[in-house]
Amino acid sequence: MPSQPPDFRCLPADDVLRIELHNEVHARPSARIRLPALVVFVAVFNDGVTREQECEHLRRLPGQEGLTPADLQGHFLRLRLPGCTLKWERHTEFSRYSLVQPLPEGARPGLGDPELLSQLVLPADWLATIPGRTFAAIKLIMLYGDLSEPQQTLALARTWLSEHTVVASQMGNNSHSIVVTDFLLRDSGFERMLVVAPPDTTETRAGRVSQRLLEIETYRLMALRGLPVAKKLGRLLAESERQLADITAQLENKGASDQALLDTLVSLAAGVERAIAEHAYRFSATRAYDALVTQRITELRERPIPGTQTIGEFMQRRLSPAMGTVAATGQRLTSLSERISRASALLRTRVDIATEVQNQQLLEKLTRGQELQLRLQTTVEGLSIAAISYYVVSLLLYLGKAGKAAGLPLNPEILAGAFIPLVLWGAWRTTRRIHEKLRGPG
Repeated sequence: MPSQPPDFRCLPADDVLRIELHNEVHARPSARIRLPALVVFVAVFNDGVTREQECEHLRRLPGQEGLTPADLQGHFLRLRLPGCTLKWERHTEFSRYSLVQPLPEGARPGLGDPELLSQLVLPADWLATIPGRTFAAIKLIMLYGDLSEPQQTLALARTWLSEHTVVASQMGNNSHSIVVTDFLLRDSGFERMLVVAPPDTTETRAGRVSQRLLEIETYRLMALRGLPVAKKLGRLLAESERQLADITAQLENKGASDQALLDTLVSLAAGVERAIAEHAYRFSATRAYDALVTQRITELRERPIPGTQTIGEFMQRRLSPAMGTVAATGQRLTSLSERISRASALLRTRVDIATEVQNQQLLEKLTRGQELQLRLQTTVEGLSIAAISYYVVSLLLYLGKAGKAAGLPLNPEILAGAFIPLVLWGAWRTTRRIHEKLRGPG
């Protein structure tokens, strides 16, 4: 039997999503960064921004005139430009642009606060005209250095971070690098980060470190999007809870009509359900982004530097309260909806009981009416028997008189009186048979 070629396909037809799902794990590979390097990162909300608009903006870059929207369908694109690399990523709510270029000459943290934006290998206004609304922007310097003296690295970083209180840590189980930042927003709209790594750091490791740090800040800001919503809902929840307490008290004390309570409860339930419909996604997204922040911090495997907070400690103290507020508000909203449902059930129970009492009273009235009707019918039937008997006896009387007039030896009065018991029994028996036929066999 001849052998099949190595690429011979001996499988059933692929599922329609197989290739897309298989390639998802390769969708956003880490950049390879050669130190020393400058990484400029910008994240914008893409609500209302189409891929065509983003493609048009990317075509403004040198050598990218032939770029088409079809090239952006994979949600990820890396462009190699003269002297730099640009990575574009599109997510559900935002798009990210990451520029990696060699660190400009003289742009060393130890030499003060260098002007970096003017030395970017990009068209002059390209960053400013990115379609969307900026929510994160970071300038990250990555360079070689000696990690044996972390305090010297901190002193070096402070010359670039303007002596603010910094957050710093050694990353990796074997302390493969040091990261320093202050999470402050400058007048330029950018935050600043510094990574110092030993000379043997590989380009792949530098890329992973950069990606994790940038994602931590991106997801931190996205997680915080739920905080203003939670604060705004606080007033609505307090007022709704007060109204629900009033409704419950009136239910207990029967202080208002059922219809008035029902109208108030329906209005309250509609407001709460509208709030849930409008903000449930934001709260769910906040939980998801917060989980991503925690995961990325865990991947850093931080080790503390004496005298400074690590990124994980900073997030724990600064981000956790906000996430707790969002989680509590979401739980409070859900709990309020459930309590409104229970109050509605109580009101329905009270209405059902009242309706049952009314139905019972109506049934009693109908029963009494039927009893009276039966008594009246019995009385009428008795009178009817007497009337029928009277007419039959009268006919017999006239018949007897007619026979006497014809010469028969009859006494009409005696004849009529003799037939009265028989006529009464016959009328009563006939009425009974009619009733039996109307009632049927049962």
